[in-house]
Amino acid sequence: QVQLVESGGGLVQAGGSLRLSCVASGRTFRRYAMAWFRQAPGKEREFVGGIRWGIGSTYYADSVKGRLTISGDNAKTVYLQMNSLKPEDTAVYYCSATMGDSGYIPSRAESYEYWGQGTQVTVSS
Repeated sequence: QVQLVESGGGLVQAGGSLRLSCVASGRTFRRYAMAWFRQAPGKEREFVGGIRWGIGSTYYADSVKGRLTISGDNAKTVYLQMNSLKPEDTAVYYCSATMGDSGYIPSRAESYEYWGQGTQVTVSS
C-alpha cells in the first residue's frame, strides 16, 4: 500500500508562484510514476504532469508547459513548481502514483492506483 500526502497549496495572486509537495510512503517500486492532476469545480480531473522514477523522465500537459515544472527527491517526494499562475489554474491539485512499469507516464487518471487527499490552489485576479 502506498500513501500520498500533498502540501503547499494556498491563495496567490495572478502572476505569482507556488510550490506543491507530495510525499509517498509505503512500498514503492523502482520505476514507478508519480503525477499531478487538478480538478476545478464542475470540471473533470485533468492531467498536469508527471515523473517516472528510475528513468527520470517528465511529461507535461500542453496547457502548463513552460509554467509548471515537476522535480523530485529520492524517488519519494515530488514537487510541482508553478510560476506565472493564472486564475484558470485554480483547482484542487492531486498527487497520484502508479506502480505499473509501462516505461511512460500515463495521462489518464484511471491509470493511477494511489491518490492523495488533494490541496487547494486559488489564484486571484
